[in-house]
Amino acid sequence: MPPALDSFVGRRQELSRLRALLRSTRLLTLTGAGGVGKTRLVLEFATGLSSRYARLDLVELDSLRDGATVTQSVAAALGVGEGTGCTGVDVLVRAIGDASRLLLLDNCEHLAEPCARLVVTLLGRCPRLRILATSREPLRVPGETVFRVGELSLPSADSGDDVTALLQADAVRLFVERAAHRSPGFALDPSNGRLVAEICRRLDGLALAVELAAGYIGTLTPGDILAGLDDQSSQLDLLAGGSRTGPRRHSGLATAVDWSHRLLDPAEQAVFRRLAVLVGGFDPAAARSVCAGAGIGPREVFPLLCALEAKSLIVRLPGDATPTRFRQLGVIRAYAMERLRASGELGPTLRSALTWLHEVAERDCGDVFADQASSPLTAERDNLASVPAHATGQDEAARIRLTLELARVHYQQEQPSAASALLAELLREPSGRALGGEVAALAARVAAQQADPHRALSLGERAVNLERRRHVPAGLANALDARAAARLCRGEFAEAVTDLRACLDVVASLGSPEDVAWCTQHLAWALLQAGGEREADELMSDCLPVLREQAPWPRVAAALHTAGAVRLALGQLESAEALFGEVLRIAPGGSFHALYPVEGLALVAAESGDMQRALRLCEASVQARRRLDTEPEAPWRRRIEQAAARARTMLPTAAREAAVVGARGLRGDRLVAYALRSGSGERVLRGPDTMGAGDERWRLTAREFMVVELVAEGLTNRQIAGELGLSAHTVATHLDRVRDKLGLRSRTQIALWFDRRDSEASVP
Repeated sequence: MPPALDSFVGRRQELSRLRALLRSTRLLTLTGAGGVGKTRLVLEFATGLSSRYARLDLVELDSLRDGATVTQSVAAALGVGEGTGCTGVDVLVRAIGDASRLLLLDNCEHLAEPCARLVVTLLGRCPRLRILATSREPLRVPGETVFRVGELSLPSADSGDDVTALLQADAVRLFVERAAHRSPGFALDPSNGRLVAEICRRLDGLALAVELAAGYIGTLTPGDILAGLDDQSSQLDLLAGGSRTGPRRHSGLATAVDWSHRLLDPAEQAVFRRLAVLVGGFDPAAARSVCAGAGIGPREVFPLLCALEAKSLIVRLPGDATPTRFRQLGVIRAYAMERLRASGELGPTLRSALTWLHEVAERDCGDVFADQASSPLTAERDNLASVPAHATGQDEAARIRLTLELARVHYQQEQPSAASALLAELLREPSGRALGGEVAALAARVAAQQADPHRALSLGERAVNLERRRHVPAGLANALDARAAARLCRGEFAEAVTDLRACLDVVASLGSPEDVAWCTQHLAWALLQAGGEREADELMSDCLPVLREQAPWPRVAAALHTAGAVRLALGQLESAEALFGEVLRIAPGGSFHALYPVEGLALVAAESGDMQRALRLCEASVQARRRLDTEPEAPWRRRIEQAAARARTMLPTAAREAAVVGARGLRGDRLVAYALRSGSGERVLRGPDTMGAGDERWRLTAREFMVVELVAEGLTNRQIAGELGLSAHTVATHLDRVRDKLGLRSRTQIALWFDRRDSEASVP
């Protein structure tokens, strides 16, 4: 084994997982994109295993070009010569025998078939041999366990310039260590932290790319490096200049990707380069629409997509969303774009992408409340921004429609400035009139989101007037709803109620129960602001069951919040708390959707007299909204501010300070766990800090503790999923992480561990 000349950074979870896997398999293949760090990881892993094997051998295959010489190369690496009457693989079998040995085959992808044949023979005839292989695709032999080496961890978006938080990311630590070797004295500090973090994000945490970028420190500032990465035409040139003594395939990013590209057949190369126009990722349907043609049939695209994923040239996005989404890592996409330009296919491919986006947009054009509906184009935000901007000779109607859709996505993701800029352009264009009042209605909602009530009402009036002339009921309903939102923003609650009653009459004629229920929910919210909580409660009793059954989760979450706020106004605190808790179980913990129920639970706590809990939840929500750069509606915000002020007044100094300090540690899952911890009818879920002292290496996240507790109660994965509002696949993923962290293999062991820790814990 060659000694490492540089430090190994991060990958602690991967090393732990590899140790567990090697205990249960004799062939473990590490796959991943070129430059992701497979070789460095496997060498670090194998070094820690040297005492467990009689011999450990490394065979580097990158310089081989002829598969016929694989056996001879392995024999030479093991120091084995041919004996009388014994040649080829028999020499290896005799040399290895039944000794406990570990063989490392590094860089197998260009010799996959001969490597696969050799591995099968050796494992079949050498009973105590184990093999570790690295390859950009699996060897695909019986008994093989494949471990996908992912990119280095990246800092979270809310890390800011917090040096401690940034250095928790492996990519940042690698950059800093390599930069310090290049320029002694370089260190991460608040002045360069954001820039270094953004460099690592731009490079997707690809280890080789991070090391190459860090190598410029001393010559360039982090700001200069980031500017170079922003220019796609020079990005690959910047990421050159690797080690003179390292493998030639790692002399630069372009060389590393080119190595993989040359192993593709012509059809795989065509799909690979055409995918480069989809900068925001893609699902199989998008890939089929964009890549088919010029010798590739639509049915051929999916198998080719799977081949590219197996060869680590595209990556599957994490999670269990349907349909599955993929993307090209940034530096790989830059290479693919160069190939696309060189092929002369850039223009036609962009036009195919534009046609596909327009077809998706037109599919949902009949939705009454499209501004507030979940759309397939939400996942295509970056493609919506990129493709129309670069496609030439595009259809004007398609451009207008896609600009509106992009503005809609920005609005739904609470990015009003970006939405407003796009809508201002559409409002000026005569060609935008074909959309009736859609543009003005969305612009009114955006103005309300920006707390510009005068402009919001003006645009709402314009939308209603345009739709009355157009005589399209769905368009009029949407315009009335938008004008009502503007009036709520202005505090004109009675007028908003009038608009929403008219909207409900129009929607009722369209025959869509979900749209009627959604409009009813809006009317109930306006009635609540106008002091009509009893009628609002009756309306929510009618519409909530329909939305629970038919609507996507964001609409259900909004309706549950309205119902909770109505019950709170009626003084029904237990019911309000249950409704807010239900929202928390279906809304992603890191999104702004989860902040409304947290604030609702703060109001419940204040009304119940638990002022310390109320203040802690209020403070945690304020901090979370600051990180997400989002603000609630003015009436709701005033209620939260009043509750927080009342809690500060009523609490003693020590309790007040304890609440504020405690709020700083409440983020994401931990905030959700705290918000759900107490209250009538709620399950008491203990966070990691209540589970007793233990080795810090095994601390679980709050969500993992919830899953562990429910396992200890005997629930199945499906039952746990229903309890926590997750999918069964996500529960299984949490349990895999728990097993890795705790070193436990069965559900019984996990339950016993929890019971033991629970008996030691002091319940707060």
